[in-house]
Amino acid sequence: MTSRLAVARPVLAIALTALFFFPIYIVVTGMLKPADEIQSSPLGLPAPLTGENLGAVFGREDGLYWSSLLNSVQITVLSVLLLTLSSAMLAHYLVRSKARWTKPAMLMLLSGLMIPPAVILQPVTQVLDAVGLMNTLPGVVLSNVAYYLPFGVFVFAGFIGTVPVDIEEAASLDGASRLRMFWQVVFPTLRPAAASVMIFLGVWVWNDFLSPLVILGPESGTTVTVGVYRSVGEYSTNFGTLYAFSFLASLPVLLFFVALQKQFVAGLTAGSVK
Repeated sequence: MTSRLAVARPVLAIALTALFFFPIYIVVTGMLKPADEIQSSPLGLPAPLTGENLGAVFGREDGLYWSSLLNSVQITVLSVLLLTLSSAMLAHYLVRSKARWTKPAMLMLLSGLMIPPAVILQPVTQVLDAVGLMNTLPGVVLSNVAYYLPFGVFVFAGFIGTVPVDIEEAASLDGASRLRMFWQVVFPTLRPAAASVMIFLGVWVWNDFLSPLVILGPESGTTVTVGVYRSVGEYSTNFGTLYAFSFLASLPVLLFFVALQKQFVAGLTAGSVK
């Protein structure tokens, strides 16, 4: 029985790896093939290699990729920074506060995780339109912060509970203000949690399609996910440029994950170690 499990585990691991790698293989090989070869041999290796599809994406007259990339970077960076800072401070207050209303407030806040974004998109657009932020990048950032804040609070609250209260009391006795105590004593211990929150939220915000499509609108710019959608022709589709656009759209967030993967793994295992 043990020998069978020893053989089955690597076979299952290879099968799952191949399953997840298959779409990446299709995209990477497809963007390096001429358009006619994609139709005749969609699964074959590119022979010969061509950079025409990448050149077509980079050289579009409307600059769709570059404008989409700029908007996505701005929205993602601002959203993730605001979410990380605000959720860490709010989680610290809710965990450390001794008021009776903090636990019901935490439960009410976490109930927002159960609501799909598409359900509340219409009232969100009405609120943004009322305050003059509809069809603007700050409107998208504000909607991201409002929707993903419960997740950040949920992650940070679990980590803050493992931080000894004694170090905060010692800092308070030394004359540190509440804000200084949080930034200089508590927040440095939350770096693994912050990395986990930044990676999760960065991927979610970067890959978001519906909110930028509706909130920005066709006249206020686009993000890379919406750019992939708008790169598809009305009557015909060049799959080579579509694959190239999709690959370039996913590359920045992949590099972002690789840069923070050590902190991300530490964040996932910190609770078990402590």
